[in-house]
Amino acid sequence: MQLVKRSYSHVMHVCARLGPLEKLLHEARDRDPYRWHRWAASLLAIHDVKRMVALDLPWWNVQATREVEAFLAGRAKARVFEYGAGASTAWLARRAATVTSVEHHAEWQKLISPIIERLGNAQLWGKELAGDAYIGAIDEAGGEFDLIVIDGRRRVECLARALPHLRKDGLVLFDDSGRRRYRAAIRNCGLKEERHFGRSYCVPYPDFTSILHV
Repeated sequence: MQLVKRSYSHVMHVCARLGPLEKLLHEARDRDPYRWHRWAASLLAIHDVKRMVALDLPWWNVQATREVEAFLAGRAKARVFEYGAGASTAWLARRAATVTSVEHHAEWQKLISPIIERLGNAQLWGKELAGDAYIGAIDEAGGEFDLIVIDGRRRVECLARALPHLRKDGLVLFDDSGRRRYRAAIRNCGLKEERHFGRSYCVPYPDFTSILHV
């Protein structure tokens, strides 16, 4: 499966350099993020964080993204914690007061750190995946969060650790929530689930992202 994904990404990156499709990427930045033009452009930007940041899109389900954006629009001082950094970190920083993101992959962190640093209101922490450093980063950040994003590794453990830090009226975004290994943890976490399935950025097939709340 990983080989298929890498091959698909390579083909999309080659296509993105073609004249008409490169023009699509440029023009899409000014289009509605929830309609087809910007979504189509995101297919060409898979695994390309700079292009995704330029498109101002996270790699989530489209409808779940719309719901989170509406939620943050009503909270001028929203505080966000994110497991798993990427283009979503920049997207969140443009809509929240502060964002703290934790990432385990050192090379990926090195690649995206300059992008995150330029935003001013986001910080990116590198933590070892083994042991408690990664899942416990939210304890280090401390306090409560309006939004907690679970989109990295060890997601079941991250969800359990995150719950005490969620504001009573806050949200958890749990990406790739259709995977069987996550279902029991989501079902038993004590929060209500809005499970979005359908068009998702970067991929040509429908996918899952869940919003969890009290």
